[in-house]
Amino acid sequence: MKSISCATITYPLHRIRDSTVRCVSQVSLPVNVNNNNIHHSIPNPFVPQVVEAVDALYSEFRSVDNLVACNTTRVLKAFQNARVGSHHFGGCTGYGHDEAGGREALDQAFAEIVGAESAIVRSQFFSGTHAITCALFALLRPGDELLAVAGAPYDTLEEVIGKRDSGGLGSLQDFGVKYREVPLAEDGGLDWNALMVAVKPKTKCSLIQRSCGYSWRQSLSVSDIEKAIKIIKMQNPGCLVMVDNCYGEFVESIEPPMVGADLIAGSLIKNPGGTIAPCGGYVAGRKKWVEAAAARLSAPGLGVDCGATPGDIMRAFFQGLFLSPQMVGEAIKGSLLIAEVLASQGYKVQPLPRVPRSDTVQAVQLGSRERLLAFCEAVQRSSPVGSYTKPIAGTTPGYASEVIFADGTFIDGSTSELSCDGPLREPFAVFCQGGTHWTQWGLVLGEVLKSI
Repeated sequence: MKSISCATITYPLHRIRDSTVRCVSQVSLPVNVNNNNIHHSIPNPFVPQVVEAVDALYSEFRSVDNLVACNTTRVLKAFQNARVGSHHFGGCTGYGHDEAGGREALDQAFAEIVGAESAIVRSQFFSGTHAITCALFALLRPGDELLAVAGAPYDTLEEVIGKRDSGGLGSLQDFGVKYREVPLAEDGGLDWNALMVAVKPKTKCSLIQRSCGYSWRQSLSVSDIEKAIKIIKMQNPGCLVMVDNCYGEFVESIEPPMVGADLIAGSLIKNPGGTIAPCGGYVAGRKKWVEAAAARLSAPGLGVDCGATPGDIMRAFFQGLFLSPQMVGEAIKGSLLIAEVLASQGYKVQPLPRVPRSDTVQAVQLGSRERLLAFCEAVQRSSPVGSYTKPIAGTTPGYASEVIFADGTFIDGSTSELSCDGPLREPFAVFCQGGTHWTQWGLVLGEVLKSI
């Protein structure tokens, strides 16, 4: 037999720390090779601006890792309490009555994870907008008033509410629901003084949008939401609070139902699907109102124990939910990296670099239509799916402006995977989301910097 010698392979790391070793930029590990005692080195795949940013974000990345561990503990405990087993992963057909308890176990686990009395997690929710719509129609009746307390809602809710004409297709306004909104403060946060006097006796529901949407504003922390709920309930204890939770799940260690929200809703192809769920959404909160939302999804009297979930979708829901804290952590790291790199190049970013996150969205003001298009084209070229295609801005159902989307994702439209989009209007901001690992954004940013 030939003798085997031991050489060293060098792995570039952004930083290594312990109590006895100073910070270094490389670490050498032994590896068995042939007699040729060759020193192998793996090249750094990132452009210098990204390398510098990664090194600067060491403390922030460690904090995110701690958050992931905390939220994973919560998810694991919920799965164990629901006694999740492989028999829960089977699909069903027809009316969906014979599905081995998978729906019940998934709903139970999800409710515990978000601190709610009840939850309904279903493939039949087309999107986050659909889930939010079911929740709003569950809470509101003709003559009631809906109050949006965080400025204008996301574009796709405008026709649902009736703020933008739905053509008589059944908006809340078509059913006699009145609508008001509290504009944001000058700094982009909630206008607390205006909120103090905004809720009226006729206000049946207050809508809080956690994420920034397509607005250049701060996303809301759970602490902000808790403060807003207290102010709302102080003025009208009977006013129900509905939180659009899209992009916010697992970004903090607590969720809105834990601080008094009556209902939350969101999409499974965003955070809680963990990049695995192929479709679906959820509504969670107080049991009475979850059942009312389920009646809007299906029909009054059918409840939550129906609806086929064919194929392997149920397994994907469970697995995606289990993975979601980790995937959200990677998306947060990606957003921190985007902010650090683009701010260093002179672009305005929201949130600012190195500040705690309240959602997984990172916005960057690009200042021109041409830069917005170039940014999205660079992201598409760097995607694993459809890299050869060129994203084209155009009209999209539910949006008032032309929008461009870059989403070379395995699940169509999955913003838990790496994607970005933006409306073609001032200030020409791009909104970046997701990423299965922060290194994916590290690679994409190299292409972006060459393009803008």
